[in-house]
Amino acid sequence: MKNIILRLKTSDKNTMALFFIAVFIFIVMGILSPKQFLSLTNLQGMGIQFPEFGILSFGMMLAMISGGIDLSLVGIANLSGIVGTVVMLRMGGGIESIPFGILAALLTGLLCGIFNGILIGYLKIPPMLVTLCGLQLFTGLGLAITKGPALTGLPEEFGNIANGTILGIPITVILFVIVAIVISYLLKSTVYGQHLSFKGTNEIASRYSGINNLKVIIITYGISGILGSISGILMASHYNSAKSDYGTSFTLLSLLIVVLGGTNPDGGKGKVIGVTLSVIVLQLVSSAFNIMRVNSFVKTFVWGLILIFIMVITSLIDNKHTQRKVKKQC
Repeated sequence: MKNIILRLKTSDKNTMALFFIAVFIFIVMGILSPKQFLSLTNLQGMGIQFPEFGILSFGMMLAMISGGIDLSLVGIANLSGIVGTVVMLRMGGGIESIPFGILAALLTGLLCGIFNGILIGYLKIPPMLVTLCGLQLFTGLGLAITKGPALTGLPEEFGNIANGTILGIPITVILFVIVAIVISYLLKSTVYGQHLSFKGTNEIASRYSGINNLKVIIITYGISGILGSISGILMASHYNSAKSDYGTSFTLLSLLIVVLGGTNPDGGKGKVIGVTLSVIVLQLVSSAFNIMRVNSFVKTFVWGLILIFIMVITSLIDNKHTQRKVKKQC
């Protein structure tokens, strides 16, 4: 615990605030409803739920660090899950079909991400337009494949990916931690991570410094697509079926998580630890809402309010910093 606090002290204020908010919510709900909130069933349930949108949020974070956005992630997730499901069913739906289904899903996510990256980087179409259209395109493709109803008949072993545990720890949590470590390594310890941050901070300066912005964009959206497909695999495994409208609220939720986690909407800045803590905070809030039996529509409304509030506060703080710099220069 001491090591965690020491690391947070060396981090930014936003990360520290998220950490203490998470602790505060945990303590309050532990006092108000200890039997329900602190039960092993509820804790494992939270562990199963948050990696689905948490891994999706890492894809959104990478896109925003690059100075863009990826609104197509939910569409990629569902299409990937559907393609993987079709492959497994065509192979007989046995346990031996699972690796091929997962591979097909990951490849689908990669191709969708590269498609977005080419339109954004090569044709210079704004990321918001490309990915918003991509959301509709990928969702439509998924709907065309399924014809509407969910695809079922998947192997029971496939359902264990999202619903199983190892030593009491949900497999999804282990997968989330692995993904977080890999993304953190990419951002901190690779040339790609440096180029991504530089490109997001100043695209023109990045280009004149010799960085291949097109390559950075395609890699970024390709990785984002893979992360979307991983989320799609988890959703399909969770329900042991695939459908084109799973996780419809995850687009707003991933945006909220990334902004709340300290990622700059204008690009150039973003931390895995911030997004991770943001995921935990929102999962704790969501669990608290469920225990207090708050309507799901109210929950979505609250997410929207929080997102607007954070963006307003961030904008005001940035304006104050700009004004101070101007005064110092004068």
